[in-house]
Amino acid sequence: MGTSYGFAIFEGNRFIGECNVNNVQRGAMQGAYVGYWIDESRAGNGFMGESVAAVFRFAFEDLGLHRLQVSIIPRNTASRGVVDKLGLRSEGIAERYIEINGSWEDHIRYAITAEEWTERRDEFLSRYFVPEP
Repeated sequence: MGTSYGFAIFEGNRFIGECNVNNVQRGAMQGAYVGYWIDESRAGNGFMGESVAAVFRFAFEDLGLHRLQVSIIPRNTASRGVVDKLGLRSEGIAERYIEINGSWEDHIRYAITAEEWTERRDEFLSRYFVPEP
């Protein structure tokens, strides 16, 4: 297994979720998986888009990764809304991809590469980050 990094999401001093980079693979792959969750009561307030964008910046600029993937159960419309808002590329459905609670679940796979990050970096920074003085 590769290295993982987890980032807590706070609203004020209240812990409301997490965004993580999992199974970082070096060598020829230079990639990882991104996962996230948020307290249901705080969903829909823009926290997750900002958090995932921050994780992209960290993964591409600090870790030097080439590819990030997000895999989502098709019925999870809230999570799919996050990747849609971020404009991630859909790579199709991975059938029976991950076992969850005893059932093999299909997942839609989304990805972004370092080249896509570089092309869209200014867009992400202007949308999700406060300019430095």
